[in-house]
Amino acid sequence: MPTIRTGYLLPVLFAVFLTGAARQGKGVRTMKRLTVTSSAFSDGNAMPSRYSCDGDDINPPLSFAGVPAEAESLALVVDDPDAPVGTWVHWVLWNIPPHTREIGENSVPAGVRQGLNDWKRNDYGGPCPPSGSHRYVFKLYALDSRLDLPAATTKKALEKAMEGHILATGELIGRYRRR
Repeated sequence: MPTIRTGYLLPVLFAVFLTGAARQGKGVRTMKRLTVTSSAFSDGNAMPSRYSCDGDDINPPLSFAGVPAEAESLALVVDDPDAPVGTWVHWVLWNIPPHTREIGENSVPAGVRQGLNDWKRNDYGGPCPPSGSHRYVFKLYALDSRLDLPAATTKKALEKAMEGHILATGELIGRYRRR
């Protein structure tokens, strides 16, 4: 009679449980994808200088699609993962109404909260790379709740508050090189 090693039994049973739970939709949340676009630039391409420290330093227009019906709010983080000091945060927003389908150029929808960027300001700070071309990632999150956070909230604190509440995500990447 073959023997079953007990050290292998628990991982096998756990895998079978997860497979069954996934098939039945129990305990497993499928992440949906949001679409983030801009009429000012296309994904992966150059951002106009108007939205940078070389221009008017205003936020570009953004459009959203695919927001789940059960979303209670949206959040947006814009950062530069190519900064020489590590990821540099340019914009932190939350409690964007879930019916919002666009953020206009140089605007923030009513009732939206803005947190601290890495310039220690509660607003948009445009691309301003010290050298070379950098990527600017506009990350959108659909959440199952609204967040009660202070104006001093940073990207890190927002990400912590969003844990377990994210229904869907999407991103748009722009590139910028200074003149």
